[in-house]
Amino acid sequence: MEQEKRKEEQNTEKTAMRVSIVSILVNIVLALGKFAAGILASSGAMISDAVHSASDVFSTLVVIIGIRLSGKKADAEHPYGHERMECVAAIVLAVVLAITGLEIGADGMRKILGGRYDELAVPGILALAAAVVSILVKEWMYWYTRFHAKKINSAALMADAWHHRSDSLSSMGAFIGILGARMGFPVMDSLASVAICILILKAAYDIFKDAIDKMVDKACDTDMEERLRELAASQQGVMGVDSLRTRAFGNRIYVDVEIIADGNLTLYESHAIAERVHDEIEAHFKEVKHIMVHVNPG
Repeated sequence: MEQEKRKEEQNTEKTAMRVSIVSILVNIVLALGKFAAGILASSGAMISDAVHSASDVFSTLVVIIGIRLSGKKADAEHPYGHERMECVAAIVLAVVLAITGLEIGADGMRKILGGRYDELAVPGILALAAAVVSILVKEWMYWYTRFHAKKINSAALMADAWHHRSDSLSSMGAFIGILGARMGFPVMDSLASVAICILILKAAYDIFKDAIDKMVDKACDTDMEERLRELAASQQGVMGVDSLRTRAFGNRIYVDVEIIADGNLTLYESHAIAERVHDEIEAHFKEVKHIMVHVNPG
């Protein structure tokens, strides 16, 4: 069983590394392309968007470091493993995401309050095309990363997925702003930036809250606990479940369950029932890392 768990953890790490490498390569190409388009088409919005894409490379590197550290084996100083390092990576990404959103919003507000819209250069059609390409690519990256984040239950990878979505929103704002400027309404660029800022801050808050919940041993949701309780109660020899407690530990779950068994059974028989409950929960719930089963006489 331990070998299977270790193999599963290695596969999880490999998946995360593969997704992260794809993310880095795409962001490098996208950032260079958008920067060139911004220069050639005289678009400040597209140049800013290019910088945003470049910052995603840093974010993905943080994800890689977090996942590599969280995958380390337990040791004398960390007997419960290093899973919470992935939560630390998610928190760092949430902060980076929030700073990015605030910068976009602050820049938009400065332009709105400045009021000198006629002084802004009208961007070329190349910038508009670059924004469309960026929206499509970053939306694809969001769904691609999100799919694998859910598959391996990775908070850091999910945070990186939302960073892709923030870049997509940023490009959408750049598209609206560039289109508005070309149509004679330059203030649309700034209004879109403020709206995007709010959306990005909401995503950062959700990522931060999820990571903090996992850091402070928050219990699993009611549905998860009910399914665990039903599985334990359905095992042969179990007369009932006295209590069941869970806590999230990074992207893994710890379970403490007290079952009721016939008080006349021998210690070996009671142990066999507890072992059965332990093995069944571990087999049906891959996210469970550790289970403690206590037997009460009935």
